[in-house]
Amino acid sequence: MTSNLRVAPPTPRPSASLVVVNGRNEILLVHRNPKATSFGGMHVFPGGNLDQNQDQSLAITAIRETFEESGLLLASLSPAVRVPSDEVLDEARHAIHEQRLQFQTFLESHHLQADADSLLPFTQWITPVGPPRRFDTQFYVAFLPAAPSSGFSSGAKQERIPKHDGGQEVIEARFVHPRMALEECREGKISFMPPQYYILSTLADILQGPHNTSDQRRKVETLSQGLFGRMVINPVRVGEDHSGRAILAYEGDELRGGAKGRLHRTLVKFNGAASSDISMIRNFDIFTEIEADCFTLRPKL
Repeated sequence: MTSNLRVAPPTPRPSASLVVVNGRNEILLVHRNPKATSFGGMHVFPGGNLDQNQDQSLAITAIRETFEESGLLLASLSPAVRVPSDEVLDEARHAIHEQRLQFQTFLESHHLQADADSLLPFTQWITPVGPPRRFDTQFYVAFLPAAPSSGFSSGAKQERIPKHDGGQEVIEARFVHPRMALEECREGKISFMPPQYYILSTLADILQGPHNTSDQRRKVETLSQGLFGRMVINPVRVGEDHSGRAILAYEGDELRGGAKGRLHRTLVKFNGAASSDISMIRNFDIFTEIEADCFTLRPKL
């Protein structure tokens, strides 16, 4: 006898992810362990789920998870206080991850303060119905050295990866220019999920060249403070293209309430929980042409 009862889809878990940009316009990426339960083998920005026992806000979640996964700590230091050594930082990462140490307790014991004010909201994404794990993720951007930090800020820091958990989640962390990251993706060397690809593509158009400029930072800040930074994106699969890639339409696409001819979508081939052969189509100006009535907008954080 079969049941007609439908199982409710899992509720998206509140989470946060941080896009760290250094002075050379490189972005911090972490490589997920292929055996990880979520996003195995993918390259992502550091981040994770809101921990009610550790985090006072999603911004703190982003800072804590970035510290745990990469060793980079965005925090300001009291005057005349020395920066903790790598050994102290790594022991703290291990203890915080294992819930043996509260993140806030660690900060206070070293006269540190998480620099949440440096985080710029940069879209919110909700996992579509279907996957067994769903996330409601707030993405942020933070610039170095404008944001005080301890830990590494360029190149690869593989001697401190895998992290405290033996590489169960993250096996590599490195800084790479968004254009180079997208090229590696096109060549099949690395893989991104649609939110990461979308954000990298957006930043690649702004962070041009090997040196971060005040004009580039202003442009990112303008996006963050405007409609773009507050967009809540709920991807909907609306079909396939001629090569079998899924068409994920976003709010503002002509199929999702946008004006006729307006395209706001990603084409991607899913291989189980992984993705490949991905590209983004967005034919409107995100500074001036976002149709606000098509989107749910998160209140300004």
